[in-house]
Amino acid sequence: MKSKRFKKLPEKTSDLPSEMIERLLPVVKKNCTTKFDESLDISFQINNKQKKNEINIRTVVNLPGGTGKKVKVAVVCEDAKSSEAKTAEADIVGGDDFIEKIKNGEMNFEKLICTPTMMIKLSKLGKVLGPKGLMPNPKLGSVTEDLKTAISNAKSGQAEIRNDKDGNIGVSIGKKSFNDDQLVKNFNAVLDTLEKEKSNNTVKGDLIKSAFITSTMGVSYKLKLGKNI
Repeated sequence: MKSKRFKKLPEKTSDLPSEMIERLLPVVKKNCTTKFDESLDISFQINNKQKKNEINIRTVVNLPGGTGKKVKVAVVCEDAKSSEAKTAEADIVGGDDFIEKIKNGEMNFEKLICTPTMMIKLSKLGKVLGPKGLMPNPKLGSVTEDLKTAISNAKSGQAEIRNDKDGNIGVSIGKKSFNDDQLVKNFNAVLDTLEKEKSNNTVKGDLIKSAFITSTMGVSYKLKLGKNI
C-alpha cells in the first residue's frame, strides 16, 4: 500500500523523455520528502545486444565528491603491518584470531581489506564472506600491501560497480544534502569507469541500454548519459 507521502509524488515519471543529470537533480531532490538524508541512486541496464552472462563488470570507482557514508573498515594482516593499518585509521585490525572470529560469524564491518599473504588463509571463508559481498578482491584493490591507500579509498568515497545476472547495475552517487556539483562529479566518475569497463569486455555497440536516477524513497527519471558507453 502506498503511503500518503508517496501518493503526493509525481506519477509515471519514467515515461518522460530522458534528460541530462544537471536538469534532473533539482527535480529528484524536490521529491526527497522524507525526514532523513536520502541517497541519490543510478540504475543502469546493460544493452540487450550483449549476452548478459558474458558481461562481467566488477570494479570500484573513487567518487570525488564522497559517498556521504561512514564505512567501517576491517583489516586482516600480519603483526608487522598492523601499526600501518591502525595509523591509517582502520576500525578493526587483526590476524589469525580475527579470521577465526569472522569464521564464527563476527562481521561487524562494511569493508574488509587484507594483505596478499593473509588472503591465502582468508580465501577459505568464501562461503561466509562471499554472500555478503565482503570477500577481498585484488581487482577491487582490497587485497594489497598498500594498506594506507586501500583504507583511505574505502573511507573517503569508494563505490563498487557490478552487474547482476539480469544485467542491472546500481550505484549511489551521494546524498540529497550534497550540492549539485558534487553529484555531477560523482556521476561523471561512474561514467568514466563504465567506459573503461566497456573496453575491458567484448562489447557489441553500446554497453548501456538505459539509465535512471531516483532517490531512496522517490520516483525514477530517465537519464541521458551524454557519453557513448
